[in-house]
Amino acid sequence: MSTVTDSPKTPTTKGGKPRLSDRAKAEQRLGWKLAMPAFVVMLLVTAYPILQAVWNSFFNYRLTDPANKEFVGLNNYIVSFSDSVFWSAMWATVIITVITVVVELVLGFIIALVMHRIVLPRRTLRTVVLIPYSIITVVSGFTWLFMYQTDTGFVNRWTNWIPGVSDNYDWFGSFWPSIFVICLSEIWKTTPFMSLLLLAGLAQVDTSMEEAAKVDGASWMQVLYKVVLPNMKPAIMVALLFRTLDAFRIFDNIFIMTGGANGTNSLSGLIYRQTIDRTEIGLGSALSVILFLCVLVIAAVFVRGFKVDLTQGRS
Repeated sequence: MSTVTDSPKTPTTKGGKPRLSDRAKAEQRLGWKLAMPAFVVMLLVTAYPILQAVWNSFFNYRLTDPANKEFVGLNNYIVSFSDSVFWSAMWATVIITVITVVVELVLGFIIALVMHRIVLPRRTLRTVVLIPYSIITVVSGFTWLFMYQTDTGFVNRWTNWIPGVSDNYDWFGSFWPSIFVICLSEIWKTTPFMSLLLLAGLAQVDTSMEEAAKVDGASWMQVLYKVVLPNMKPAIMVALLFRTLDAFRIFDNIFIMTGGANGTNSLSGLIYRQTIDRTEIGLGSALSVILFLCVLVIAAVFVRGFKVDLTQGRS
């Protein structure tokens, strides 16, 4: 008669979490020791500017009149939230972020699949795909600006068959056409970055699981949604997080193409206008703190929403 034995259980703590082994604890200590020098340097470099910005945000402080620096408490934040210009910049920033990140995720995943599946010119293909990302943003922004100009550009001559587009159509004369060009330039430049991160996630998917699913009769789409995407969850989270934080701080392309006209100014552009153009250090610092808090909220939402513990993997 056969007997049934219980499989050994992983030791747990009072909170129900797995108890770390001595080896895991030793690896954690080693990780902290290796990361601590870089962490200390980054903290020293970034802590002072952040704290200084928070401190300046409580003052009415103009760079051209430093002698009349006056403590105003939270007034700079109140002025920012009550100004329609701030909400216009927030709206433009959110619109650009959502459109670019969603499109880049889809296109980046398609490009990553092609680079992952192709066999022969794999290195050449990856090099060609990464060319747009290697171009300096300022150069890319001026290129797109010239392309869509009514006098120097060629886009109008190529697209005048589209209803509403003529040879003299001004793409930067209103909000939505300007947003379209800005988003298009961002998507063209940063989709390779998204595809590179997703390609790393595809490389971690066990091919035996895909083959087993195909043997069980799963279609290509079922393999994609049931096997590939769930195993790519950490890579997707990292790609979306990095790209969203970068898109939310957009400045270069807007500054070059529209200068913030027609309601296309972003939060970073508004900060530039307050601190550089108007030398309002106090108000600009308050806007910088708001942008910093928005970035923290976005990061927290992504980490909690995906529920991915990156410390559990070794890839």
